[in-house]
Amino acid sequence: MSREKLIVFEGAEGAGKSTQIRLLAERLAIARVTAVAVREPGGTPVGDAIRAILLDSEHHMTPATEALLFMASRAELIAREIAPALEQGSVVLVDRFFLSTYAYQVVGRGLPEEEVRAANRLATNGLVPDLTLLLDVPPREGLGRADARGKRDRMERSGDDFHERVGNAFRKFVEPAWQHSHPECGPIKLIDGTGSEIIVLKRVISALGAAFPQPFGSIKS
Repeated sequence: MSREKLIVFEGAEGAGKSTQIRLLAERLAIARVTAVAVREPGGTPVGDAIRAILLDSEHHMTPATEALLFMASRAELIAREIAPALEQGSVVLVDRFFLSTYAYQVVGRGLPEEEVRAANRLATNGLVPDLTLLLDVPPREGLGRADARGKRDRMERSGDDFHERVGNAFRKFVEPAWQHSHPECGPIKLIDGTGSEIIVLKRVISALGAAFPQPFGSIKS
């Protein structure tokens, strides 16, 4: 059975990834396209336990510990959920993948990139996204959206300077030179994340339809 598409949604805090994945999954269901939506960290029993540790604001950990916990959750998610779904011909929508590791742990926390990339190769077993949609919103707007959801988690409480570095890193990832030197990330498309949920969804569906007429060309926003 042919492998279907692995679509990743990325962006800084409050970019709207979860909302857009939910809306897109609803449209895919209407179009009778089988889709599986997962998130990082989490999505498996081990991953959910790791998520609780990573996001608990009472926990303090080194940047290396943080990065390796994310990688461990990713390895489980790929092996248990993503790879089997792709093999069965499903579209897989992922809320965060390894661009977040490069933005948060390499640029944000200052970990050495080559060591992180090596760990990522182990976690992903060479799996490359077909397309990453990078939702772009100003850091302050994104954190404002996060605050509206409730108390900030450990990652959200990392400070304005940290989140500014992360936001700048995500924008750098769109540059052709960066993408060429990081083929493990696959193609990356910047999506304006400002405006209403439906306006952003129209941008998402337009980008997907242009890249992959099948199975996204018939999806309605």
